[in-house]
Amino acid sequence: MSTTNELAGKVALVTGASRNIGRAIALALAAAGAAVAVNARTAKEDAEKVAQEIRGAGGKAEAFMADIVDAKAVNTMVDGVVKRFGRLDALVLNASVRKETPFADMSFDEWKSLTAVTLDGSFHCVKACLPHLIKAGGGAIVTIGGMTALSGAKKRVHGSVGKFGLYGMTRALAKELGEHGIRVNCVAPGQMNTTRASDRSARPDVSNVPLGRRVEPEEIADAVRFLCGPGSKMISGQLIYVDGGQQQF
Repeated sequence: MSTTNELAGKVALVTGASRNIGRAIALALAAAGAAVAVNARTAKEDAEKVAQEIRGAGGKAEAFMADIVDAKAVNTMVDGVVKRFGRLDALVLNASVRKETPFADMSFDEWKSLTAVTLDGSFHCVKACLPHLIKAGGGAIVTIGGMTALSGAKKRVHGSVGKFGLYGMTRALAKELGEHGIRVNCVAPGQMNTTRASDRSARPDVSNVPLGRRVEPEEIADAVRFLCGPGSKMISGQLIYVDGGQQQF
């Protein structure tokens, strides 16, 4: 199966695509031939830079600003994507919020601010995109999970719950949307080598990673590209770890 220009003629929407993993996913899908809608909530300049980078390489892309927690904003964004590119074939749910707080100190507002992006935002995006994916004759939805969804983590109860719920949503949607030719999968990154991670004063230990290093954003993007392409046409409802062998499941 060729992986050159395999998404030519397709259109993908990537949420949270202004930097790190989302940026890498947008670039990878564009390199595969897809037109890419680069979503961000507030980082307009960064989102525009990603779109410009894709266009500079000969691809098609446009930045779309929307807070995915806002259903109206999501509907407006998706309508704009379809108006601009004519169709929609893939949705990548990458947007998330990461924050560490001991549960005893966690307010309900903080709890909701994280779970709203991961769960409510995903609900709004799938609802808005679904009619267009069906009209296109099928396609792919890829959610970006996390290792702590199943392992848990101190100070990240809200994040773990959100990602676990996202995995459940992935499995259920795969069963429900298969009749429309829509495949739904989840990619779970391991310890990432991203700007956000490198800003921490204490870098995570990688001694428990069999391959001995952190994951690059481009390696997550490679998995997403595969799951959006024709080589994965019988893969659905799966949780795929890209973590160098770290997972314990």
